[in-house]
Amino acid sequence: MDEAAGLRIGELSYRVGVSPDVLRAWEKRYRLLRPTRSKGGYRLYTERDEWRVRLMQQQLWSGLSAAQAAQQVARIERESNLHDESIETPFELSRQLAGSLEAFDEDRAHELLDRLFGLHGLEKAIRDAIMPYLRELGERWAQRQVTIAQEHFASRLIEGRLLALARGWNKGRGPRAVLACPPGEQHTLPLVSFGLILRSRGWRNIYLGGETPPSTVQMAADTVAADVVVMSAVSADRFAPIARELRALARRCSLLLAGPGATPEVAAELDVQCLSDDPATAAEALSRRFVIEKMPHGR
Repeated sequence: MDEAAGLRIGELSYRVGVSPDVLRAWEKRYRLLRPTRSKGGYRLYTERDEWRVRLMQQQLWSGLSAAQAAQQVARIERESNLHDESIETPFELSRQLAGSLEAFDEDRAHELLDRLFGLHGLEKAIRDAIMPYLRELGERWAQRQVTIAQEHFASRLIEGRLLALARGWNKGRGPRAVLACPPGEQHTLPLVSFGLILRSRGWRNIYLGGETPPSTVQMAADTVAADVVVMSAVSADRFAPIARELRALARRCSLLLAGPGATPEVAAELDVQCLSDDPATAAEALSRRFVIEKMPHGR
């Protein structure tokens, strides 16, 4: 494998939000990582190594010790028979998940989510399975192809699983983000997904949830000296009634608007920046931009 075919440890560290020293310790103690060597003698890591680290993080966040977490990773990898051609894709798993959720089969839905996270890691699961399914679910609900009960059941079950993974996401040494939805906005799943991807990049999150007034957001941002504040909505109508408060908030902190409601028109009217991509892509872009801005002379 040449250097173009693998990741150096610095890039792997950035992607997963784990320091190179910790990655090396996990490699030495638990054989979690299995790098090859480039012609120049550098360790090169694969996407499978990245998957193992992300799965290790999930096990640690659930409360296991490092040794127990590494054992779980090894067990999942062994039992999953991880040959690329035999792995169910995120799309395939999302189809099965849709069927179980819409049949109100809670046990099967949790089994499929376990498999989705275990096989593909949190970020890929969110980007390639969960968010596409939720968008489709919303469209099908609007077309009356699913009932309100089915939409609520699916959304609440997925939200509960993601919030369980958010345990301790305000700890660490990374930059701080305050996350909230404006008054009237109850669709919090995109924001939770955004926060989980940020956390995987080493950020600390203060999550305020849905229907949060700007004054409350400001108080939280001031209290923790937040590096950024992100407010998310599925409709621009949620931002319009609080435009004045949002402008005032933007003058006091680094405010970003996110979600489908964060349109270019809203950005221009409020003179704030918007994150218009899907939650995973938006979190990745914000994290990279923050790192670049903090580098000396922007380099």
